[in-house]
Amino acid sequence: MSGHKYMPAPTEPPPSYETTRTLPSRQAPAKPPLRMPLPLDLPVLSSIRDRRIILASASPRRRQLLAQISLSNLSVIPSTVPEAFPKTLSPFEYVLQTATQKAMTVYSGQIDSPDGEPALVIAADTVVVSQGGQILEKPRSETDHISMLKGLRDSVSHKVYTAVVVMAPLASARDPGYALESTVEETTVKFGKDISDEMILAYVRTREGADKAGGYGIQGIGAILVDKIDGSYDNVVGLPLRPTLALIDKVLRNDEELVDEFAEVEEGE
Repeated sequence: MSGHKYMPAPTEPPPSYETTRTLPSRQAPAKPPLRMPLPLDLPVLSSIRDRRIILASASPRRRQLLAQISLSNLSVIPSTVPEAFPKTLSPFEYVLQTATQKAMTVYSGQIDSPDGEPALVIAADTVVVSQGGQILEKPRSETDHISMLKGLRDSVSHKVYTAVVVMAPLASARDPGYALESTVEETTVKFGKDISDEMILAYVRTREGADKAGGYGIQGIGAILVDKIDGSYDNVVGLPLRPTLALIDKVLRNDEELVDEFAEVEEGE
């Protein structure tokens, strides 16, 4: 399918539980080759593994996180609608409305696609919020970047909010024709108080955090800035996996329940 990016499923054999054979004392044991684990075998994932799943985000970090739960054959279609919700909204409402807009825009644009109706659309939005409640954007310049990170260091802590929205078409004729479930996760992050201005400048000049809200990436070099977190690590990266898996299960179960309910009504007529 032209224009779509895919991540192939692992082809390497899974790790073995067999213990290494004891070798003579003078011969060093051979190191076993690194192997990828088998795909996560859950009914909810097996039911959609060969169907069209859209990630409404261009974030490589979200693609990598979904690959960890065996959702690697994704169609990546980011929303092109500007994120123009007012920053006067609470962080909770801001990320939820933004993620919902992303999901609905991509879903409506792909429902009649020649590539086929999507079985699932997954969208997310993440914001970093200062101790004073300010929603932090991506840094606008090196000077802004340095100031942003110094502010996060000098405060007690800051919050990271990620909203996840999952949509699926309904097999029944029930209006509005789709199921939608959402959640917002919160993680508290504390930077190390001993982080020097020199370290902040060195990190800024790696440019790792230049394209990230809040100005740092906890999954990369930015980990040197973080002292501790309270909450989900993958939420800070950009996609809380356990809540996302729960949403996928819920949205698909809703469809199954509606189909069963519709069938019962038809039988009773």
